[in-house]
Amino acid sequence: MVRLYRGYNRRKARNAPPPSTDRIRILLLHANGMGGTIRTVFNLAGYLAEQHDVEIVSILKETEEPFFPIDPRVRFRFLDDRLKPSPDPLRAMLSKFPSKLIPPEETAYHRFTLWTDYKLARFIRSLDTGVLMATRPGLNLAMTQLAQPGVITIGQEHVALRTQAEPMQKLIKWRYRRMDALVTLTKADLRDYRNTLPKKPKKLARIPNAVPPMTGEVSKLDAKVVVAVGRMTRLKGFHRLITAWETVAAAHPDWKLRIFGAGPQEENLAAQIVEAGLEGKVELPGPTSDVGAELEKASIFVLSSRHEGFPMTILEAMAKGLAIVSFNSPHGPKEMITDEVDGLLVKPRTNANLASSIIRVIEDEQLRRSLAAAALETARTYDVDAIGQKWDDLLAELLARRNGTYVRPPRPAPEPADEPSAPAEVP
Repeated sequence: MVRLYRGYNRRKARNAPPPSTDRIRILLLHANGMGGTIRTVFNLAGYLAEQHDVEIVSILKETEEPFFPIDPRVRFRFLDDRLKPSPDPLRAMLSKFPSKLIPPEETAYHRFTLWTDYKLARFIRSLDTGVLMATRPGLNLAMTQLAQPGVITIGQEHVALRTQAEPMQKLIKWRYRRMDALVTLTKADLRDYRNTLPKKPKKLARIPNAVPPMTGEVSKLDAKVVVAVGRMTRLKGFHRLITAWETVAAAHPDWKLRIFGAGPQEENLAAQIVEAGLEGKVELPGPTSDVGAELEKASIFVLSSRHEGFPMTILEAMAKGLAIVSFNSPHGPKEMITDEVDGLLVKPRTNANLASSIIRVIEDEQLRRSLAAAALETARTYDVDAIGQKWDDLLAELLARRNGTYVRPPRPAPEPADEPSAPAEVP
């Protein structure tokens, strides 16, 4: 079967149209959901739509409209519309069985079925040219198995390699070499892939996310409000933040914490607030599609996750001129924040240290304004045009590699060693 499949691919490659970057397809799990990956993909798709035909291909459709705004030039396709019942008996039957295409260790494995396998495989095999980009490990692995040779394939990683389960890492080591490019968000993750993959894709690159456009103005830093944003899961550590806020509220009862988001931990967090006697001091307003407006009304942003890939919420808070307090997560926050310059990195990562860092920024207005001003400067280096140019360069390089016109840039010449100084004359 493997020989037949490879032979079929070779025949398709001989008859395939020339490689092209005119059409770009981006695979997402659920485009109408909410989350950092979705927001950043929308941001990238809007930029690429200026020069390319861009389509976001969502595996699932579980809500009617996108949660985040999207450039009208970007088109959508949904492979499994779960809002509309279908009389198709094949769909009804296959939807009852778990996926065989997506590894069970994929964190979203429970969202996939044999029906999504069928729809995803049909879509990927329908492409014979253009660019196909996947945005999570399970989709990256499926793309490496199914994409035809004429398609330029790009895998995006939004989570760190070290956080993947061991079976996933084994599959990644074996299959990722088939991609044209693998793009990570952080230098640390890029280094991990370089050191881990025995055979590598044609291109390994690090391209961070860009700051998305937001409404409103820069924060005036006069509101006694601390804000946190994210999906309410254990990974985000909001339970630790609420515990830390007990200490903050005792020292500064006039300050308020707002945690925006929704998710499986929402009820537990609400109960924790009541149990700690923090009603009125900690608020859970729910999700917001206008992050900029809410950040503008705050003075401090807190990230309480112990592990993060490249948290967009930090970039958004920086672009709004907030003072940042974050756990010293080894990948994203550690690379994005310069400690004591444009934010505070909390280490060791304990609830008590998180509370003391927040209190420090509350009590030291000069520090708060200094961190916020430096954060604004940092955010400018993640401007959408600057990051977008990196994607333009990557696409141009991958196309040149396919066309046989790629010329490897010369390595920079080593700097000449300093000449030894002449010995002093002895009188």
